[in-house]
Amino acid sequence: MPYLQRDGVRIYYEDRGAGPAVLLTHGYTATLRMWNPQVAALAHRCRTICWDMRGHGASDSPDDPAAYSHEATVADMTAILDVCAVARAVIGGLSLGGFMSLLFHLAHPERVRALMLFDTGPGYKKDDARAEWNRLAEGYALRFETQGLAALGTGTEVRVATHRSAQGLAHAARGMLAQNDARVIESLPRIAVPTLLVAGSEDKPFLPAMDYMAGKIPGAAKLVIQGAGHAPNLERPEAFNHAVASFLERLGI
Repeated sequence: MPYLQRDGVRIYYEDRGAGPAVLLTHGYTATLRMWNPQVAALAHRCRTICWDMRGHGASDSPDDPAAYSHEATVADMTAILDVCAVARAVIGGLSLGGFMSLLFHLAHPERVRALMLFDTGPGYKKDDARAEWNRLAEGYALRFETQGLAALGTGTEVRVATHRSAQGLAHAARGMLAQNDARVIESLPRIAVPTLLVAGSEDKPFLPAMDYMAGKIPGAAKLVIQGAGHAPNLERPEAFNHAVASFLERLGI
């Protein structure tokens, strides 16, 4: 199994196919397994790199809460590209993975060929809205600490995930799902790479955020997949894969 070692923390990743690279990051409480339909569909077109964030799946769940942060996640993504000898990639993700993709672009724009953002949001400008989101994240953390992995729920992307540590997911909620500032949302007008936005029509909580990003990211292309919820890549894989393939084709991939 391919693991990357970072400061004593093992990060699990899978590197499939050949050609231009696409790095895909899963959502909170999901794992890289959520991308299986995309890995299969894109095998003839590009090199697909997927990974498990800390606290998730086959990656380690450090005991130290300080080991979970936005900065550590971006550094993990950078290290994966480095170990795969990829200088520049299409960076994509769903939900928390999409937010981390935006953070990665903010930190390393020179390494981003394009962005693919799925059912995600850019954070909040106002402190009170951010505080409300962070209360939600703390609620997730407390449920994992009191209920264990039974707190995972039944989301489509969660049903294909296997986790080892409820405490790791709790730490990830506080350190990675929670938000600290408005850096990402304020960076949207400065994004200069091609950007694809895809959302499920039934993912009502995230549709306004996707609309907002469509209006702020110059030249962004947006597609709503009818009948899909928070995981359109699993719920309507044919439509989702067609949207991604068409976008990559426009990039010359």
